[in-house]
Amino acid sequence: MIKPIITDTFFLAQPSLEATKDDLPLGQDLRDTLAFHREACVGMAANMIGVKKRAIIISMGFVDLVMFNPVLLEKAGAYKTEESCLSLTGSRQTTRYKEITISYRDEKWMAKTLTLRDLPAQIVQHELDHLEGVVI
Repeated sequence: MIKPIITDTFFLAQPSLEATKDDLPLGQDLRDTLAFHREACVGMAANMIGVKKRAIIISMGFVDLVMFNPVLLEKAGAYKTEESCLSLTGSRQTTRYKEITISYRDEKWMAKTLTLRDLPAQIVQHELDHLEGVVI
């Protein structure tokens, strides 16, 4: 179901709780809402749609990837960049890493590990910040 985008910075600044198997339907809400905002959005965290659970979705170009309880394991190649967010107006400076490795659970609750580079890595880092309550 397409959910409204949360713009309340007080809500967005609160860390998210661990997701459980009971939260698996949240993956479809993230898919539907990202698809609806596709022209302006390449990733989304659950708190952006009002759910304080550790779940994100990123657009990989040809496929959207939902991740539950993502954890950053490794990072390399720091660089400065400017990002915007569907939940906020304007853009902000931040530091990101060119390559990251993350662990997460997929939509079948299977444990996965993935190494990402460039834009997909940047998108995941932005969404991980959302899960921690970091407003970028």
